[in-house]
Amino acid sequence: EHSTEHIYNEIAYPLVEGVLEGYNGTIFAYGQTGSGKSFTMQGVVDPSSQKGIIPRAFEHIFESIQCAENAKFLLRASYLEIYNEDVRDLLGADTKQKLE
Repeated sequence: EHSTEHIYNEIAYPLVEGVLEGYNGTIFAYGQTGSGKSFTMQGVVDPSSQKGIIPRAFEHIFESIQCAENAKFLLRASYLEIYNEDVRDLLGADTKQKLE
């Protein structure tokens, strides 16, 4: 019953703030097929209140980097799907290719 904006602010925002301080961060979405994991992570563009955790986190990170002075950043992100013991990279060129 909550918007992705609410979920981001309550759960992911503090994690991203920690990442900006140099800590590693992971969001692990687990649940039954059709329970809303992909929607929560990806969301939709319109309305903007339903953008997912990933686009919100990227906005948060890049806005913070843009405002930072005298700092260097190395950003690595992965978005993996594990389904029926097959692993796929959802940020890769071919999202249907299985990883070893």
